[in-house]
Amino acid sequence: MLNILKGWFGEKVTQFGMWTHLDSEIYMRFHNIIIPTSNGTTQVDHILISCFGIFVVETKNIDGWIFGNEKSKIWTQSLYGKKFKFQNPLHQNYRHTKAVAQFLNVDERKIHSVIFFIGENTKLKTELPHNVMTRGLTRYIKSFETLVLTGSEVNDLCDQIKKLKDGNVSNRDHVAALKNRYSSNTICPKCSEALVIRTVKKGPNTGNQFLGCSGFPKCRFTRKI
Repeated sequence: MLNILKGWFGEKVTQFGMWTHLDSEIYMRFHNIIIPTSNGTTQVDHILISCFGIFVVETKNIDGWIFGNEKSKIWTQSLYGKKFKFQNPLHQNYRHTKAVAQFLNVDERKIHSVIFFIGENTKLKTELPHNVMTRGLTRYIKSFETLVLTGSEVNDLCDQIKKLKDGNVSNRDHVAALKNRYSSNTICPKCSEALVIRTVKKGPNTGNQFLGCSGFPKCRFTRKI
């Protein structure tokens, strides 16, 4: 329950920052959106639609030191001498951006993934991409100055998101879709690409088979057979 409350609070803090620091005439903001995908649904914390692209923002209300890299499945939180593992949010948001691109029928190059950590004294202790940050969210969003969408395109995309919100997919339906997605042995739960059988080529498990995402190397999801 505590983690749920922290996550909710982090999303509200981010939402408030967007309202106060981003021009609502330029950046159309949507929060807590459940998007249908080819194998269920996915929940997106924040979507901003502008002429400069679509920003998909994943918020993490995590304190302490954060260790990780772009490719690893798991990142580590170090807090008061204890270590906790959590899913690589870049991988998590990769599915979100892909779902947004497919639902809105938009070129993925026009969609920007952003990971924003909120927490007291949160520090990124390893080198991470510029789209992973603990501060400067609105400054980063405003740094995109190339027009990639027309005004009419922005309005059309916003209408699609509004209709989606009005459709009101319930959290219960979303949780059920999550369970079905993660139990699939044919579709990748991360990015919805096909899962294929692969064989370990080196190391102590050489010759063993496993399920891997056909979207590799962009998606590195694997599952034991």
